[in-house]
Amino acid sequence: MPQDCKRYLDYSSHLADIFPHKMQKISVNGGFSCPNRDGRISKGGCTYCNNRTFHPDYCQSTKSITEQIEEGIAFFSRKYKSMRYLAYFQSYTNTYGETQRLIEKYEEALSHPLVDGLILGTRPDCMADDLLAYLSELSRRKYVMVEYGVESTDDDSLRLINRGHTFSDAQAAIRKTASAGVHTCAHLILGLPKESRETMLEHARRIAELPLDTIKLHQLQLIKGTVMARQHEEHPEWFHLFTADEYIDLAIDFLELLPRTIVVERFVSQSPKDLLIAPDWGLKNYEFTAKLEKRLAERDTFQGRCFGTSSL
Repeated sequence: MPQDCKRYLDYSSHLADIFPHKMQKISVNGGFSCPNRDGRISKGGCTYCNNRTFHPDYCQSTKSITEQIEEGIAFFSRKYKSMRYLAYFQSYTNTYGETQRLIEKYEEALSHPLVDGLILGTRPDCMADDLLAYLSELSRRKYVMVEYGVESTDDDSLRLINRGHTFSDAQAAIRKTASAGVHTCAHLILGLPKESRETMLEHARRIAELPLDTIKLHQLQLIKGTVMARQHEEHPEWFHLFTADEYIDLAIDFLELLPRTIVVERFVSQSPKDLLIAPDWGLKNYEFTAKLEKRLAERDTFQGRCFGTSSL
């Protein structure tokens, strides 16, 4: 590995290559629903999901998009006066609904003079052709990222967690979005019930074949009030809740299987203390990342080291 190379392609460097300013995402709640909750697919939602874990206090659907952005900017600008922003539509399914209504929400966010782009969290089965055509045109003048909740590449796991889509749906959506010239991200959860370590590493091999710009990983967390929390009580044998050190080595094994063209936006998620059941590592995200980078150096390895191999 060349001495001047980073051991993995990180998101901050990715944004620095695109923008001349320091960038910050601002979470925005557009008041959207989800087909896995409103009955189109299911009414139960994903077994792990509690949307209260997703948004800060200012991010409330009772406020306008503009109000949320203004409050977000007021919060972040205390630290960096010259910062600019990306509006992150995060809660629920942010490409689900009548296209014109969706576009109005996006355009309201983009009308703020300090907002330079959009990030849209969504499902692989919720990207209408006319909406993708709009995003394709928009991406020629603004930064646009569509973040697909893939969660697993194993269809048995997707059924168990009640996702309501298959991995084939995710593959098709990612390829179609990338072909439209829109930045494309996949989100995966490592540690889902009944998944072995080898299954999780197979996720990396299968994801590596897709035209992704970025990937977001996080550890499975048991959240109060979810179906999965109840499942853990009833079937603890389905689960392996990682220690921080175990998960760090898994994440590094995962990294080794990814091509060096995919930006790794994050490795972990941090849920509110009052909602988190387990695992509680007592680490901030930046502290976890520092430990992972130290372990990469100890192992003298890097993203892509095993890319293209059939096994470790």
